[in-house]
Parts: sequence; structure tokens; C-alpha cells
Amino acid sequence: MKLRTALLLLVFWLPLGALAESFDYRLSPYRVADDSYVFIGKTEDFTPANGGNIVNTAFIVTRDGVVVIDTGSTRRYGEQMRQAIAKVTPKPIIKVFNTHHHPDHFLGNQAFKDVPILALPATIAGEQAEGDAFANNVYRMAGDWALGTEPFPANQAVQPGHMTVGGHDLEIIGWGGHTAADMVIFDHTTGVLFAADLVFYNRAATTPHAVLANWFASLDRIQKIPFKVMVPGHGLPVMDNRAIDQTRNYLHWLDRTLRDAARNGAEMTEVLARPIPAEFSEIALVASEYSRSIAHLYRSYEAETLAPASH
Repeated sequence: MKLRTALLLLVFWLPLGALAESFDYRLSPYRVADDSYVFIGKTEDFTPANGGNIVNTAFIVTRDGVVVIDTGSTRRYGEQMRQAIAKVTPKPIIKVFNTHHHPDHFLGNQAFKDVPILALPATIAGEQAEGDAFANNVYRMAGDWALGTEPFPANQAVQPGHMTVGGHDLEIIGWGGHTAADMVIFDHTTGVLFAADLVFYNRAATTPHAVLANWFASLDRIQKIPFKVMVPGHGLPVMDNRAIDQTRNYLHWLDRTLRDAARNGAEMTEVLARPIPAEFSEIALVASEYSRSIAHLYRSYEAETLAPASH
């Protein structure tokens, strides 16, 4: 009887131990320049397998302390991010930036409540308005990785301009297109450009709050920045314009496809059936993001087509 009880306890204990181990995001910083690091996320959707580790977050070790750029998808991610940073440097975290209000970029803020968290005013408004829904949706998609995750919006508004932090000349740039307010951070000291979700690389762009005309304008501006390394919001860092070009080309194809379909009176099901060009076929999640983009954007293209011409 004692042996049977012990075996039963072992059966129940092992899954719990395996589950606890599975909650390790295994965040490993990738050095992109002097004192500049990125945690590179998977080019996947939220799943219970990846726990929402689908985004690039970053940090800069300055003379005075650490600057964090985005905090990940869950409270647990943010906590583990702090632990991983502490293995690189004993310096305190002195500033956190949220580049925009999407959940994979700010729901780790809970782990940084003791630090000023800066964002553009429209980003803070978005975090406040949509944070609860985002947290619920992340739990639905990522499961228990997201337990205890609650929205903690940025607590300090920042305006575009230069900011010197610990010897680093950081240029805060406020553009838009992916959302109403997309922050780009250019470290003039190292040449690293943190482009956030205005740029995707080998992962199809997401469009729930997109205005494509504004996005194209932002990409044109980004291309003029003399960066040495660019960190996209999703995908590997690059040292040239390939990620910008890929993002622009994909979005131009999406724009042309939806505009042509609307002008021809196509139903959504017909648009969904249109083939994805070979040049984009190897981009991660392109089929699912194309479907989502039709849901996000097609009605606005139909409305634009049906609107009476102004005189």
C-alpha cells in the first residue's frame, strides 16, 4: 500500500515539476552592440507552448543604469527579463520604454513597477483602454504562462526628441502606422535602431490597428536613419535595409490586393482565396496574418470604394 501511494504521488508530482520547468522562457541576451542586448522572440503566434515569447525586447547598459525597451507579453516574462538582465550587469534599471500599446510589448510592465515607464501619450491611452482585454486574450492564447498578468500602463508620457541617459544619446521618435503611436528609439552613441513593430523580418506584419498609408511614410523615414544595426519588433536584427524592404513590399502587396478586391466588389471569402505571392510564401505566419488583415482592414477598403467622390 505504501509503495502504491508513493507511486501515485510520483505520477502526480512529475507533471507538476515538468509544468513548473516549462514556465522558463529561457531568455538569453543577444549582444548587438556595445552594452546593447536583445531578447529575440519566436516568429510564432501566442501558444501555450511558447507562453507568448514572440517579441523582441531589449536593454541598454548605460553608465548610470539600464534602459529597457519593451517588457514582453506577461508578468512572468517581465520578471524573468529582469533576472536575465541582472546576470549581465548589477546596475539598476532606471528607465523602461513601451514602444506601443500591443500586449506583447507592455504586459510585462508589472515587473517594473518600481521604475519610470515611458511611452508616447497615445500609447498610454491605448494601454489604459485596451489593457484588460489584452490580458484576458493573452491568457486565452498562452494559458497559465499568463497567470497573474494584469495591465500596468506606462506611467510617464514622453515626447519625441533627444534624451541623454548615462552617456547614450537616445533619440525618441514618434511616428505611426502600425498603431496610432509607434515609438522608434535610435541610439546615436552605438548606431542601434530599435524599430519596434514598424518593422517585421521574416514574420508577417500584424495589422489590428494599422493605417497603411501612415506605415509606408514611417518606413520611408526609418530608411533615412543612419543605423548600424536595426532591431525589428519581430525577427532577427539586421545591418541593412532588408527588413524594411520586406515589410514595405509585403504591406504594399496587401494594400494593392485589398484595394483591387474592393474595386471589383469581391466578397471576403473571395479575397481569402487569393494566392500569396511566392516572394512572401516563406515568411512566418503569412497565411494567418493575411486572413486577419482581411478581417481588420477590408471593410475600410470597401467603404472607401463606395464613398462618393468629393468635388
